[in-house]
Amino acid sequence: MTGRKPRPTKNRLMATRVVLAVLVLAVLAALYGVAGVSRPIALASAAAAGAPEQLPVTSALVACPAPGSGSVTGGGIAIASAPATTGAGQVLMTGLAAAGGTSSGTGVGTTLHILTQPGQLAIARIPAASALSKKLPVLKMAGGLVPTSAGRGGVIIQAVGAMSQGLDVDQLSPQGLPTARCQPPGSDFWFVSPAAPTLHLQLYLVNTDSEPADADVSIQTDSGPMLGSPDSGIVVPPHSMLVQTLDKLAHAATAVSLHVTTSVGRVVAAVRETTASTTNARTTKPGIWLPAAQAAATHQVLPGLPSSPGTRELYVAVPGNASAQIKVTAITSRGSYQPTGGNGISLLGHLTTGIAIPSLAGIPAAIKISSSVPVTAVLEISGGPAGAPGAFISGSFPIQGEGVLAASPIGRGVSSELVLSAPKGAARVQIVQGLPGAVLTGQPGQVLQIPARSTIEVRIKLPKRSAKATEIALVVTPLKGSGPVYAARVELSGTTVETILPVITSPTQISLPDVRESLVAILR
Repeated sequence: MTGRKPRPTKNRLMATRVVLAVLVLAVLAALYGVAGVSRPIALASAAAAGAPEQLPVTSALVACPAPGSGSVTGGGIAIASAPATTGAGQVLMTGLAAAGGTSSGTGVGTTLHILTQPGQLAIARIPAASALSKKLPVLKMAGGLVPTSAGRGGVIIQAVGAMSQGLDVDQLSPQGLPTARCQPPGSDFWFVSPAAPTLHLQLYLVNTDSEPADADVSIQTDSGPMLGSPDSGIVVPPHSMLVQTLDKLAHAATAVSLHVTTSVGRVVAAVRETTASTTNARTTKPGIWLPAAQAAATHQVLPGLPSSPGTRELYVAVPGNASAQIKVTAITSRGSYQPTGGNGISLLGHLTTGIAIPSLAGIPAAIKISSSVPVTAVLEISGGPAGAPGAFISGSFPIQGEGVLAASPIGRGVSSELVLSAPKGAARVQIVQGLPGAVLTGQPGQVLQIPARSTIEVRIKLPKRSAKATEIALVVTPLKGSGPVYAARVELSGTTVETILPVITSPTQISLPDVRESLVAILR
C-alpha cells in the first residue's frame, strides 16, 4: 500500500509536462498562423523582407600586370578611396614572385609600399622587378602555337578597413598616364578587339592567391572558334604571372574575342595589343591594354563615346550557336536614336565580327546594344597610345552609390573629360575631384543635370591654386531620385583620345537581405 502512494504525484507531474508542451506548441502555431495571415509562407523561398542590412566593405583585392615590368609598359600605381565613414585602413602592395616563388620558397613577392591614409588619392612608384632568368622554361601550348612563359613585374594590391571602401586602382605608364584599371580576381573574363597580321596579342594571367589556379582560354575570330578550353589549360602558380603570346592563332583574323575561365582557383586576366614587337626592346611600343568586355548578354551599354572625329567600329562576339539580330541605339546630347548602319545587323553564331558605324563620329554618346541572343561587344575609335590599333569602349553598368576614378591626368599636353549618359529618366550627379593627398569624402563637389535619354560632356579642370600638371581623383555620385547614370572618363593627348575608362560602382557597403521565413523574422 505505501509503495503505491507516490504514483498520483508522478501522474500529476507527467500531466503538467504534457500540458506545458501543448501550450508551447499552441503559442508557436499561433505565431506562425498570424504570420501566415499577414503574408503567405513559402517554405522554399528565400526572398528578402524589409530593408536589407548594410555592412561596410572591409577588404578588397586587385592586381595590375604592367607595373614593375621594366619596359615601356612599366610605371606606377594610382590609388584612391572614398569611404563612407572615417576610420583606419591600410593598403599593402606586393610584387609578384618570379615563376611562382622566391628564394625563400614562400611563393610571396616583395612588399613594395604600405599606405595608411584613406579617403584620398596616392601615387606610388613601382621599381622595375628583377630581370627574368633565361633558364626559365617556355611552354608551347595548343600544339606549339601559344608560347607561354613567366611574366616580369606585376603587383598585387590588398586593402583593408576604410581604405577598401570606395576603392579604385589604376596602373600608370612610365610617363605617369593611366593605362588601365587594376582588376579583382575572378573566374570569367571576356576581351574583344580587332585583329590583323600586324597586331601582336598577349594574354597575362595573374594568380593573386596562395593556391595554384587552372585557367582555360577560348579564342574565336571572324572565321570561327580557333582554340577551345580542352586545348588551352594552364596552371598558374600562386602569387605569380604567366604570359601567353597569341599571334599565331589570330594573325589571319580581322576580329578576335578571348574568353578566359578557371576550373580551379581565380586569376586576373589582362590583354595587351600592339602594332610593334613585344620582344625587341628597340621596336617595342606600349600599345593598349584592352578593357575587359562584359559577359555575354542581350542588353549592354557602352558609355564614354567622345565627340572626337575619326572611325567608329563595333566588334561583337556571338558565343552561342544561334544567329544574333542586333540593334544599336545612340544616347546622345540630342536624344536617343538608331544611327545609320546600326540597325538590322545579323551575325552568325560562334563568330566575332567588326561592324563600321561611321555615323557615330563626332557625337558624344553612350551606345546601347540590343540582341536577340547573348553577345558581348566593344567599340573601337580612332586614337590610342603609341602602337595601339585605336582606343576602346567597353560595356558597363549604371553607377550604384558612387563611382571612383583614381587617376585623371591634366596638364603636360593631356586633359580629361567625363561623358555621362542617362538612357532612361533624367539624372542628377555630384562630381567631387581631389589632388593627391586631398580629402575626397564629404566634399560638396559640382552638381550636374543630365536630361532623360541623353548625354553630356564635362571637361575636368585643375582646382584653383594647384600645380600645372597632375593626376586628379574623381568621385561620381548619382543623387537621390536620379535616373540610372552611365559614365566614362576620356583621356586626351592634345585632341587625340588615349584611353577611355568606364566609371564603375566603387562600393562602401554590401547588402545582406533578411531571411524571410526565419523564426526571428516572424517574431519581429
